[in-house]
Amino acid sequence: MDFNFSPQQRLIRKLAREFAEKEVEPIAADVDKTGKFPRETFEKMVKAGFTGVCTPVEYGGSGGSDIEKVILVSEIARKCAATAGILSIHTIFASVILKFGTEEQKKKYLPKVGKGGCLGAFALTEPNAGSDAGNARTTAIFDPKTNEYVLNGTKCFISGGSQADYLLIFALTQPEKKLKGLSCIIVEKGMKGFSVGRVEDKMGIHGSETAELIFEGCRVPKENLVGKEGKGFNIAMTALDGARIGVAAQALGIAQGAIDLSVKYMHERVQFGKPIAALQGLQWYIADMATKTEAAKWLVYYAAFLDANNMPHTKEAAMAKLNASENARFVTNLALQIHGGYGYMKDYPLERMYRDAKITEIYEGTSEIHKVVISRAVLGR
Repeated sequence: MDFNFSPQQRLIRKLAREFAEKEVEPIAADVDKTGKFPRETFEKMVKAGFTGVCTPVEYGGSGGSDIEKVILVSEIARKCAATAGILSIHTIFASVILKFGTEEQKKKYLPKVGKGGCLGAFALTEPNAGSDAGNARTTAIFDPKTNEYVLNGTKCFISGGSQADYLLIFALTQPEKKLKGLSCIIVEKGMKGFSVGRVEDKMGIHGSETAELIFEGCRVPKENLVGKEGKGFNIAMTALDGARIGVAAQALGIAQGAIDLSVKYMHERVQFGKPIAALQGLQWYIADMATKTEAAKWLVYYAAFLDANNMPHTKEAAMAKLNASENARFVTNLALQIHGGYGYMKDYPLERMYRDAKITEIYEGTSEIHKVVISRAVLGR
């Protein structure tokens, strides 16, 4: 059993860390304050090859696997969780096309979302269908006269939905069958009948825009169907396994970033004539933070390893996401406590990181849903 990164993976980590420090960290506070999508940073990630991670070179990507994705997302999340979230969500689109798309779809879309500068998104959630995907109401009824699907409905809380060039929309092609009638369809920005509604005002990850998507007679060519009709739920659940590893990597990076800031602060902050790093109570905080984060890291990388080797990993992805997200909240809470009043101020990054950490326990499946997934796997139900 080898726990070492390959030389290529070490190089990726080095490049990602340097990128995060040079390009992401300096604007992280402004991105949080303004809530604007960091388009320039995204374009720089495109040039660096980050957006093409997990996409084969022959399809215009950068190659690699979920392990490389975890490296990239976690390193960027150390400085800005919103930017890391943008990258993580973006990769879901390509992963679905790779696993379920036709050769024509792979050739058309993968180069564009790999190194072409186009942003991808994933739209499953609806106002009445969050954890309960079976309650979806958006429809995509086939019109044989035009050879098109006609979409009607609303999606909500879609990360990157307002900015995406290509979106994976999950809609009912056979509404009477409910989940068994759910299908996956590619919708492109600018298609008639597709519009962006409300852009949400969120607690955290402000730069990663979360939007409402509205479909009113939106006509989409039949060739934009991904996989077969009625197989959308299976596609969505497969995609979510990878997405959960991405969120776990985001949470892992947030936690590590909070530890980094705490260690620096504890060496610099002097109270009662000595650095607070000499105080045993705070030393114990750091011990707990570091130990739990290290444990979370190996759960995340194990899930990524399984995915990279095409092995079943639904339970492990759920475990990684559940553990890493709860740890991110735990660590940022203690890190803010270590910083005291300074940590509570917006002039310091801990306040932002504390808010950003919370969403990792909610999106791509709440902690409660992950416990259901895990318990069913363990109990064999």
